[in-house]
Amino acid sequence: MKKHLTLLIWISGLAFGYSQELTKEKELNDLIDELFMEDEVIDELTASLKNFQFLYISATYNSGTYFSGRDIGIDQYNITPQITYANSNGLFASLSGIYYSEFVPKWDVTTATVGFGRNIGKNKLLKYSISYSKYFYANDIDNIYTNTLNLGLGVRNKKRTLGTQLSGSYLFGEEQSFEIASRSFVDFNLLKTKKTSLKFKPQLNITAGKQTIELARIVNQSGQLVTQYTENDVFDLINTQINLPLLLSTNSFDFEAGYNINFPNAIGDESNLKNTGFFNFSVGYLIDL
Repeated sequence: MKKHLTLLIWISGLAFGYSQELTKEKELNDLIDELFMEDEVIDELTASLKNFQFLYISATYNSGTYFSGRDIGIDQYNITPQITYANSNGLFASLSGIYYSEFVPKWDVTTATVGFGRNIGKNKLLKYSISYSKYFYANDIDNIYTNTLNLGLGVRNKKRTLGTQLSGSYLFGEEQSFEIASRSFVDFNLLKTKKTSLKFKPQLNITAGKQTIELARIVNQSGQLVTQYTENDVFDLINTQINLPLLLSTNSFDFEAGYNINFPNAIGDESNLKNTGFFNFSVGYLIDL
């Protein structure tokens, strides 16, 4: 989840300084990354089966919490449970939430999503999707963005070992913003039997979006110092992430263990941003309806 970057520049004579504040935009960007980078199992099913209807229940544990790849100085883990419904007509819906170990309240937001997506082309190597998400925050102060419209387009090779997905998201509520994200992957089959498969699936995730840079200056008006504010919207690269997961599927269960490395891009006057990393573990169960 993401908070927008506010840069305060104070100018008074020869004195110059700045401070910056992380707000809700970065939290939302991270949430979008989680929700719209499709689950491995759901993606495979929608690409291969002609007639299906199922529920998929999953939970993901992340050993560290970084907003847009940035370290905010709080050492904490987070857990994301999710339940997803999908059918062969292309309709899907999900309900998810995020629990942070050190935040108050710990349950930060609940997200409801509905959408439609189809594989197209003779070999079903292209896929498009459109969806709407509504956010329900535990803390009323965070209601800057409460809705998201998302449009996605994906392509992969015939062997389904290489692929890229692009998504564009429009966030709106009290304020408005937009984001573009991409996910590219390489799929290595390490083990494959009738009921079990083990894969290594490295991914490159890139996120860019609109950020608001707030400038403030102190001016002298009629002998009094007055602060004047102006805002500039900039579109820039936010974060690049490498994900290195092992994916095990056996019967109706799915397990994932991986390591993630963030390379946050400095925006505005951000400086000395360090690369961050964390482990992720997830378990999922498929219920055939």
